[in-house]
Amino acid sequence: MSLQPITIINPLPLDDGRTNKRILFIDRDGTLIKEVPPTYQVDGFDKIEFYPHVFTYMAKIAAELDYELVMVSNQDGLGTDGFPDEAFWEVQNFIDKAFENEGVFFAAGYFDRTFPHDNAPTRKPQIGMLTQYLNNPKYDIANSFVIGDRITDVQLAKNLGCKAIWINNDPNLGAGEIKDTVAALHQTLALETTGWKTIYEFLKLGLRTVTHERNTSETKIQIELNLDGSGKANIHTGLGFFDHMLDQIARHGKMDLTIHTQGDLHIDEHHTIEDTGIALGEAFAKGLADKRGLERYGFALPMDEAEAKVLVDFGGRNWIVWNAEFKREKVGEMPTEMFFHFFKSFSDAAKCNLNIECHGENEHHKIEAIFKAFAKAIKMAVKRDSLSNYLPSTKGVL
Repeated sequence: MSLQPITIINPLPLDDGRTNKRILFIDRDGTLIKEVPPTYQVDGFDKIEFYPHVFTYMAKIAAELDYELVMVSNQDGLGTDGFPDEAFWEVQNFIDKAFENEGVFFAAGYFDRTFPHDNAPTRKPQIGMLTQYLNNPKYDIANSFVIGDRITDVQLAKNLGCKAIWINNDPNLGAGEIKDTVAALHQTLALETTGWKTIYEFLKLGLRTVTHERNTSETKIQIELNLDGSGKANIHTGLGFFDHMLDQIARHGKMDLTIHTQGDLHIDEHHTIEDTGIALGEAFAKGLADKRGLERYGFALPMDEAEAKVLVDFGGRNWIVWNAEFKREKVGEMPTEMFFHFFKSFSDAAKCNLNIECHGENEHHKIEAIFKAFAKAIKMAVKRDSLSNYLPSTKGVL
Protein backbone atom coordinates (compact mmCIF):
# COMPACT_ATOMS: atom_id res chain seq x y z
CA MET A 1 0.00 0.00 0.00
CA SER A 2 1.32 3.44 -0.89
CA LEU A 3 0.92 5.86 2.01
CA GLN A 4 0.74 9.62 1.79
CA PRO A 5 3.18 11.87 3.65
CA ILE A 6 2.07 13.95 6.59
CA THR A 7 3.07 17.51 7.31
CA ILE A 8 3.14 19.42 10.57
CA ILE A 9 3.50 23.17 10.77
CA ASN A 10 4.80 24.91 13.87
CA PRO A 11 1.95 27.08 15.19
CA LEU A 12 4.32 29.94 15.99
CA PRO A 13 4.15 32.87 13.54
CA LEU A 14 7.58 32.24 12.03
CA ASP A 15 6.70 33.72 8.62
CA ASP A 16 7.97 37.29 8.96
CA GLY A 17 7.21 38.28 5.37
CA ARG A 18 10.86 38.45 4.31
CA THR A 19 12.08 37.14 0.98
CA ASN A 20 15.22 35.17 0.09
CA LYS A 21 15.26 33.29 3.37
CA ARG A 22 17.83 30.54 3.67
CA ILE A 23 16.70 27.18 4.99
CA LEU A 24 18.29 24.31 6.86
CA PHE A 25 16.42 21.14 5.85
CA ILE A 26 17.39 18.91 8.79
CA ASP A 27 16.94 15.16 8.98
CA ARG A 28 15.77 13.78 12.32
CA ASP A 29 16.99 10.21 12.98
CA GLY A 30 20.75 9.93 12.88
CA THR A 31 21.12 13.70 12.79
CA LEU A 32 19.22 15.21 15.72
CA ILE A 33 18.76 11.93 17.55
CA LYS A 34 20.68 8.71 17.19
CA GLU A 35 19.28 5.94 15.03
CA VAL A 36 18.66 2.52 16.53
CA PRO A 37 19.66 -0.47 14.37
CA PRO A 38 18.42 -2.83 13.08
CA THR A 39 15.03 -1.19 12.43
CA TYR A 40 16.37 2.39 12.48
CA GLN A 41 12.99 3.49 13.85
CA VAL A 42 12.59 5.59 16.96
CA ASP A 43 9.15 4.41 18.04
CA GLY A 44 9.49 4.61 21.82
CA PHE A 45 11.03 6.72 24.56
CA ASP A 46 13.51 3.96 25.34
CA LYS A 47 15.09 4.57 21.93
CA ILE A 48 15.60 8.32 22.28
CA GLU A 49 19.22 9.40 22.53
CA PHE A 50 20.05 12.86 21.26
CA TYR A 51 23.07 13.29 19.01
CA PRO A 52 26.10 14.54 21.01
CA HIS A 53 26.22 18.34 21.45
CA VAL A 54 23.18 18.85 19.22
CA PHE A 55 21.43 21.13 21.75
CA THR A 56 24.52 23.29 22.29
CA TYR A 57 25.11 24.00 18.63
CA MET A 58 21.55 23.94 17.35
CA ALA A 59 20.81 26.62 19.96
CA LYS A 60 23.72 28.68 18.66
CA ILE A 61 22.57 28.24 15.07
CA ALA A 62 19.04 29.32 16.00
CA ALA A 63 20.20 32.32 18.04
CA GLU A 64 23.07 33.61 15.92
CA LEU A 65 22.39 32.65 12.31
CA ASP A 66 19.68 33.64 9.89
CA TYR A 67 18.25 30.30 8.77
CA GLU A 68 14.70 28.94 8.83
CA LEU A 69 14.70 25.43 10.30
CA VAL A 70 12.69 22.65 8.63
CA MET A 71 12.66 19.02 9.77
CA VAL A 72 12.48 16.43 6.97
CA SER A 73 12.39 12.71 7.67
CA ASN A 74 11.43 9.35 6.16
CA GLN A 75 9.41 7.26 8.61
CA ASP A 76 8.96 3.87 6.96
CA GLY A 77 5.44 2.48 7.37
CA LEU A 78 4.22 5.18 9.71
CA GLY A 79 0.51 4.58 10.38
CA THR A 80 0.71 0.80 9.95
CA ASP A 81 0.12 -1.71 12.74
CA GLY A 82 3.87 -2.12 13.13
CA PHE A 83 4.45 1.62 13.54
CA PRO A 84 1.25 3.29 14.79
CA ASP A 85 0.76 7.05 14.72
CA GLU A 86 0.45 7.23 18.50
CA ALA A 87 3.96 5.86 19.05
CA PHE A 88 5.41 8.31 16.55
CA TRP A 89 3.67 11.43 17.85
CA GLU A 90 4.52 10.80 21.50
CA VAL A 91 8.20 10.70 20.54
CA GLN A 92 7.99 13.57 18.03
CA ASN A 93 6.20 15.91 20.46
CA PHE A 94 8.85 15.15 23.08
CA ILE A 95 11.64 15.94 20.60
CA ASP A 96 9.95 19.20 19.53
CA LYS A 97 9.52 20.28 23.15
CA ALA A 98 13.12 19.41 24.02
CA PHE A 99 14.42 21.68 21.26
CA GLU A 100 11.93 24.46 22.02
CA ASN A 101 13.20 24.49 25.61
CA GLU A 102 16.63 25.33 24.16
CA GLY A 103 15.27 28.11 21.92
CA VAL A 104 15.20 25.99 18.76
CA PHE A 105 11.94 26.19 16.81
CA PHE A 106 11.20 24.40 13.56
CA ALA A 107 9.05 26.30 11.09
CA ALA A 108 7.76 23.02 9.69
CA GLY A 109 8.26 19.29 9.80
CA TYR A 110 7.74 16.89 6.90
CA PHE A 111 7.49 13.13 7.41
CA ASP A 112 7.07 10.58 4.65
CA ARG A 113 5.20 7.39 5.59
CA THR A 114 6.17 5.24 2.59
CA PHE A 115 8.53 2.32 2.20
CA PRO A 116 11.49 2.38 -0.21
CA HIS A 117 9.82 -0.05 -2.60
CA ASP A 118 6.86 2.34 -3.02
CA ASN A 119 9.12 4.73 -4.98
CA ALA A 120 6.93 7.59 -3.81
CA PRO A 121 7.74 11.09 -5.10
CA THR A 122 7.51 12.33 -1.52
CA ARG A 123 10.16 10.04 -0.07
CA LYS A 124 13.65 11.45 0.36
CA PRO A 125 15.71 11.93 -1.76
CA GLN A 126 12.73 12.86 -3.93
CA ILE A 127 11.44 16.39 -3.39
CA GLY A 128 7.67 15.85 -3.40
CA MET A 129 7.28 17.01 0.22
CA LEU A 130 9.19 20.23 -0.39
CA THR A 131 7.89 21.63 -3.67
CA GLN A 132 6.47 24.72 -1.93
CA TYR A 133 10.06 25.92 -1.36
CA LEU A 134 11.04 25.75 -5.04
CA ASN A 135 10.67 28.71 -7.40
CA ASN A 136 9.39 30.68 -4.44
CA PRO A 137 10.79 34.22 -3.93
CA LYS A 138 10.46 33.79 -0.18
CA TYR A 139 13.34 31.32 -0.17
CA ASP A 140 16.98 31.30 -1.26
CA ILE A 141 17.37 27.62 -2.03
CA ALA A 142 20.79 27.96 -3.70
CA ASN A 143 22.27 29.16 -0.38
CA SER A 144 20.34 26.71 1.76
CA PHE A 145 21.54 23.34 3.10
CA VAL A 146 20.31 19.83 3.74
CA ILE A 147 21.81 18.35 6.93
CA GLY A 148 21.59 14.59 7.29
CA ASP A 149 23.40 11.36 8.03
CA ARG A 150 22.55 9.43 4.86
CA ILE A 151 23.86 9.76 1.35
CA THR A 152 20.19 10.14 0.38
CA ASP A 153 20.30 13.51 2.18
CA VAL A 154 23.13 14.57 -0.12
CA GLN A 155 21.05 13.42 -3.09
CA LEU A 156 18.09 15.39 -1.72
CA ALA A 157 20.25 18.52 -1.64
CA LYS A 158 21.23 18.01 -5.27
CA ASN A 159 17.60 17.44 -6.26
CA LEU A 160 16.56 20.64 -4.47
CA GLY A 161 19.41 22.69 -5.94
CA CYS A 162 21.16 23.46 -2.65
CA LYS A 163 24.23 22.12 -0.81
CA ALA A 164 24.58 19.26 1.65
CA ILE A 165 26.15 18.85 5.07
CA TRP A 166 26.74 15.13 5.55
CA ILE A 167 27.07 13.62 9.04
CA ASN A 168 28.95 10.62 7.73
CA ASN A 169 29.07 7.94 10.42
CA ASP A 170 28.30 5.22 7.88
CA PRO A 171 28.76 5.93 4.14
CA ASN A 172 26.55 2.97 3.22
CA LEU A 173 23.39 4.34 4.82
CA GLY A 174 20.92 5.14 2.05
CA ALA A 175 23.28 4.14 -0.76
CA GLY A 176 20.67 1.88 -2.32
CA GLU A 177 18.21 4.77 -2.82
CA ILE A 178 20.38 7.29 -4.63
CA LYS A 179 20.30 7.98 -8.34
CA ASP A 180 23.80 9.41 -8.74
CA THR A 181 27.07 7.85 -7.69
CA VAL A 182 28.60 8.81 -4.37
CA ALA A 183 31.55 10.35 -6.25
CA ALA A 184 29.21 12.53 -8.33
CA LEU A 185 27.37 13.71 -5.22
CA HIS A 186 30.58 15.11 -3.75
CA GLN A 187 30.07 18.16 -5.96
CA THR A 188 26.93 18.87 -3.91
CA LEU A 189 28.74 18.28 -0.62
CA ALA A 190 29.64 21.46 1.24
CA LEU A 191 30.83 19.75 4.42
CA GLU A 192 31.46 16.18 5.60
CA THR A 193 31.74 15.75 9.35
CA THR A 194 30.53 13.77 12.37
CA GLY A 195 30.09 16.64 14.82
CA TRP A 196 27.64 19.49 15.35
CA LYS A 197 30.41 21.83 16.48
CA THR A 198 31.93 21.63 13.00
CA ILE A 199 28.53 22.20 11.42
CA TYR A 200 27.98 25.32 13.50
CA GLU A 201 31.45 26.68 12.72
CA PHE A 202 30.94 26.05 9.02
CA LEU A 203 27.54 27.76 8.93
CA LYS A 204 28.89 30.73 10.88
CA LEU A 205 32.28 31.14 9.25
CA GLY A 206 31.98 29.30 5.95
CA LEU A 207 34.70 27.24 4.34
CA ARG A 208 37.63 29.23 3.02
CA THR A 209 37.77 27.78 -0.47
CA VAL A 210 39.60 29.38 -3.39
CA THR A 211 39.85 28.58 -7.08
CA HIS A 212 42.73 30.51 -8.61
CA GLU A 213 44.52 30.62 -11.95
CA ARG A 214 47.79 32.26 -12.88
CA ASN A 215 48.73 32.19 -16.56
CA THR A 216 51.83 33.69 -18.15
CA SER A 217 53.78 33.00 -21.32
CA GLU A 218 55.97 30.68 -19.22
CA THR A 219 53.52 28.85 -16.95
CA LYS A 220 49.85 27.98 -16.65
CA ILE A 221 48.78 27.21 -13.09
CA GLN A 222 45.44 26.13 -11.65
CA ILE A 223 44.94 25.94 -7.90
CA GLU A 224 42.03 24.81 -5.74
CA LEU A 225 42.51 25.45 -2.03
CA ASN A 226 40.32 24.63 0.95
CA LEU A 227 41.93 25.95 4.10
CA ASP A 228 39.39 24.04 6.20
CA GLY A 229 39.88 20.71 4.47
CA SER A 230 41.15 17.34 5.65
CA GLY A 231 44.54 16.98 3.93
CA LYS A 232 43.60 15.82 0.43
CA ALA A 233 46.18 16.56 -2.26
CA ASN A 234 46.20 16.43 -6.05
CA ILE A 235 49.53 17.84 -7.19
CA HIS A 236 50.98 17.81 -10.71
CA THR A 237 53.81 20.22 -11.55
CA GLY A 238 55.96 17.99 -13.76
CA LEU A 239 58.60 17.81 -11.01
CA GLY A 240 58.22 14.68 -8.90
CA PHE A 241 60.12 15.82 -5.82
CA PHE A 242 58.37 19.22 -5.89
CA ASP A 243 55.00 17.42 -6.04
CA HIS A 244 56.04 15.37 -3.02
CA MET A 245 56.92 18.50 -1.05
CA LEU A 246 53.69 20.32 -1.98
CA ASP A 247 51.80 17.21 -0.92
CA GLN A 248 53.30 17.68 2.56
CA ILE A 249 51.69 21.12 2.78
CA ALA A 250 48.25 19.64 2.22
CA ARG A 251 48.63 16.60 4.43
CA HIS A 252 50.34 18.20 7.42
CA GLY A 253 48.51 21.50 7.08
CA LYS A 254 45.12 19.71 7.02
CA MET A 255 44.03 21.60 3.92
CA ASP A 256 42.74 20.31 0.60
CA LEU A 257 45.06 21.38 -2.19
CA THR A 258 44.98 20.85 -5.94
CA ILE A 259 47.82 22.29 -8.02
CA HIS A 260 48.20 21.71 -11.75
CA THR A 261 51.20 23.50 -13.25
CA GLN A 262 52.23 23.46 -16.89
CA GLY A 263 55.61 25.13 -17.16
CA ASP A 264 58.47 25.53 -19.60
CA LEU A 265 60.43 22.61 -18.16
CA HIS A 266 62.13 22.16 -21.53
CA ILE A 267 64.08 25.30 -20.59
CA ASP A 268 64.59 24.67 -16.86
CA GLU A 269 62.72 24.35 -13.55
CA HIS A 270 62.92 27.99 -12.46
CA HIS A 271 59.64 29.38 -13.76
CA THR A 272 57.61 26.33 -12.73
CA ILE A 273 58.78 26.45 -9.11
CA GLU A 274 58.77 30.22 -8.67
CA ASP A 275 55.39 30.79 -10.35
CA THR A 276 53.81 27.95 -8.38
CA GLY A 277 54.97 29.71 -5.21
CA ILE A 278 53.46 32.98 -6.41
CA ALA A 279 50.16 31.35 -7.39
CA LEU A 280 49.90 29.47 -4.10
CA GLY A 281 50.60 32.66 -2.16
CA GLU A 282 47.93 34.50 -4.15
CA ALA A 283 45.45 31.73 -3.35
CA PHE A 284 46.24 32.06 0.36
CA ALA A 285 45.80 35.82 0.18
CA LYS A 286 42.32 35.31 -1.27
CA GLY A 287 41.42 32.64 1.28
CA LEU A 288 42.54 34.81 4.20
CA ALA A 289 40.82 37.99 3.04
CA ASP A 290 38.72 38.04 6.24
CA LYS A 291 41.13 37.61 9.17
CA ARG A 292 38.68 38.06 12.03
CA GLY A 293 39.17 35.33 14.62
CA LEU A 294 42.43 34.26 12.95
CA GLU A 295 45.30 32.95 15.04
CA ARG A 296 47.67 34.74 12.59
CA TYR A 297 50.94 33.18 13.85
CA GLY A 298 52.38 29.66 13.56
CA PHE A 299 55.57 27.67 13.97
CA ALA A 300 57.23 24.13 14.30
CA LEU A 301 59.37 20.74 13.76
CA PRO A 302 62.08 18.06 13.74
CA MET A 303 62.53 15.20 11.26
CA ASP A 304 65.07 12.52 12.12
CA GLU A 305 68.46 14.27 12.41
CA ALA A 306 67.15 17.44 10.72
CA GLU A 307 65.71 20.32 12.69
CA ALA A 308 63.47 22.81 10.93
CA LYS A 309 61.88 25.94 12.33
CA VAL A 310 59.30 27.86 10.34
CA LEU A 311 57.70 30.98 11.74
CA VAL A 312 54.83 32.57 9.83
CA ASP A 313 52.77 35.70 10.32
CA PHE A 314 49.84 36.41 8.01
CA GLY A 315 49.98 40.07 9.00
CA GLY A 316 49.67 41.61 5.56
CA ARG A 317 53.38 42.36 5.05
CA ASN A 318 55.81 40.22 3.09
CA TRP A 319 59.27 39.42 4.41
CA ILE A 320 61.48 36.35 4.46
CA VAL A 321 64.44 35.29 6.57
CA TRP A 322 66.17 32.19 5.16
CA ASN A 323 68.78 30.30 7.12
CA ALA A 324 69.23 26.98 5.33
CA GLU A 325 72.09 25.66 3.21
CA PHE A 326 72.26 22.58 1.02
CA LYS A 327 75.38 20.72 -0.11
CA ARG A 328 73.76 19.00 -3.06
CA GLU A 329 72.88 20.87 -6.24
CA LYS A 330 69.66 18.90 -6.73
CA VAL A 331 67.30 16.61 -4.85
CA GLY A 332 65.48 14.55 -7.41
CA GLU A 333 65.13 16.85 -10.41
CA MET A 334 64.70 19.96 -8.26
CA PRO A 335 67.58 22.43 -7.80
CA THR A 336 68.06 23.12 -4.10
CA GLU A 337 68.64 26.83 -4.82
CA MET A 338 64.98 27.04 -5.91
CA PHE A 339 63.56 26.29 -2.46
CA PHE A 340 64.38 29.80 -1.29
CA HIS A 341 62.76 31.20 -4.43
CA PHE A 342 59.60 29.18 -3.81
CA PHE A 343 59.15 30.42 -0.26
CA LYS A 344 60.15 33.98 -1.20
CA SER A 345 57.51 33.95 -3.94
CA PHE A 346 54.91 32.61 -1.54
CA SER A 347 55.74 35.26 1.06
CA ASP A 348 55.50 38.07 -1.48
CA ALA A 349 52.16 36.91 -2.89
CA ALA A 350 50.53 35.87 0.40
CA LYS A 351 51.77 39.04 2.14
CA CYS A 352 53.15 37.12 5.08
CA ASN A 353 56.34 37.05 7.11
CA LEU A 354 58.36 33.84 6.84
CA ASN A 355 61.33 32.95 9.00
CA ILE A 356 62.82 29.60 7.96
CA GLU A 357 65.79 27.90 9.58
CA CYS A 358 67.03 24.34 9.15
CA HIS A 359 70.03 22.27 10.23
CA GLY A 360 70.87 18.64 9.52
CA GLU A 361 72.90 16.20 7.48
CA ASN A 362 70.54 14.56 5.01
CA GLU A 363 69.41 16.99 2.31
CA HIS A 364 66.14 15.19 1.64
CA HIS A 365 65.31 15.18 5.34
CA LYS A 366 66.15 18.87 5.66
CA ILE A 367 63.95 19.93 2.78
CA GLU A 368 61.06 17.70 3.82
CA ALA A 369 61.34 18.97 7.41
CA ILE A 370 61.06 22.55 6.14
CA PHE A 371 57.92 21.78 4.13
CA LYS A 372 56.32 19.85 7.00
CA ALA A 373 57.15 22.63 9.44
CA PHE A 374 55.77 25.15 6.95
CA ALA A 375 52.54 23.13 6.75
CA LYS A 376 52.22 22.87 10.54
CA ALA A 377 52.92 26.58 10.92
CA ILE A 378 50.22 27.42 8.38
CA LYS A 379 47.76 25.06 10.06
CA MET A 380 48.27 26.92 13.34
CA ALA A 381 48.19 30.37 11.81
CA VAL A 382 45.00 29.98 9.73
CA LYS A 383 43.00 28.43 12.58
CA ARG A 384 39.93 30.47 13.46
CA ASP A 385 37.86 30.84 16.60
CA SER A 386 34.17 30.75 15.69
CA LEU A 387 33.31 32.54 18.93
CA SER A 388 35.61 35.47 18.21
CA ASN A 389 35.15 38.48 15.97
CA TYR A 390 38.53 39.81 17.03
CA LEU A 391 40.98 41.06 14.40
CA PRO A 392 44.46 40.02 15.62
CA SER A 393 46.09 43.45 15.29
CA THR A 394 46.34 46.53 17.49
CA LYS A 395 46.13 48.60 14.31
CA GLY A 396 42.59 47.41 13.68
CA VAL A 397 43.42 46.34 10.14
CA LEU A 398 45.37 43.49 8.52
